This record gives sequence, C-alpha cells and structure tokens, in this order.
Amino acid sequence: MLDYPLTSTFLGFDYSQNKIGIAVGQRLTGTANPLTTLLSPHKHINWSGIDNIIEQWHPVALIVGLPLTMDGEEQETTQAVKIFGKQLNKHYNLDIHYMDERLTSREASHLLGYDGITSPRRYSKPGKKVKKNKRQGHDIDQLAAQLILQSWLNETG
Repeated sequence: MLDYPLTSTFLGFDYSQNKIGIAVGQRLTGTANPLTTLLSPHKHINWSGIDNIIEQWHPVALIVGLPLTMDGEEQETTQAVKIFGKQLNKHYNLDIHYMDERLTSREASHLLGYDGITSPRRYSKPGKKVKKNKRQGHDIDQLAAQLILQSWLNETG
C-alpha cells in the first residue's frame, strides 16, 4: 500500500459545499468506519472541525471522493472537490488521494433504507414536512465517506 506503515490511519472525505462526511480507516485492519458529518455554514469549510479530527486521529493521508459522471468524465462539482483537496494538503501537509465516488451516495442511501434516494426530504409531497429520524440526513454523508475510504483501502491493498 503506497509505502504507508502497517499501523497507518487514513481519513476519507465526501465533500459538498454544505457538508462534509468523514470516515476513518486503518491499514492494519483494512476497514473504514463512518465518523461524522461537518456542516459548512454559508458554504465555508469547517476547518476547526477538521482540525479536531486530524488532531484526534493523526492520519498519514486523506482520501477524497472524486465525483465523476457515469462515463468517468469530470462533472460540474469535480473542480470544487479538487480545490478542497488542495486546501486540505495546504492546511495539513498530508498526502491527498482521490477515489472515484460514483454511486457512493446512492449506495449509502440504499444501506440506510432509502432505496437509492439520496435526499428523502426531496421526494416528500408538496407542503408536507418529512419527519427526520436518527438514520436520516447526515448519516448518508459519513457512510458515503466510509464507502469511498473502504474502496480506496481495498484498491490499494
């Protein structure tokens, strides 16, 4: 695995302008787990939240989900994610690796019981408020981050 020690820890990120799902994984076990979702008020990255997570987990590298079209081409949000990756590198001086994130949010939604709907509130009847439950909302983002990181761990072995 890319010359990282067996005891290495990695963080995975599912980035969007409004929130960032984060997962943690270890090379020793080869597994990733959902960690948290940080909100980005007014589309400003919650650097203090990321600082706390970096300080707590001491990762050797950061894995960022890269949004691509189903044909593998870059899309509208791809550039924003690459900018976020460069900012992570600048702030923490850690290796940044990108991992194709096609279908991770859909898979996370399915695993949480939403049958592929990435935003259950989007599909409610007009004027009817969807009641949030414990599994709804931000869990999708951190589970998507877990799937991104797990895919990277599996691929880099």
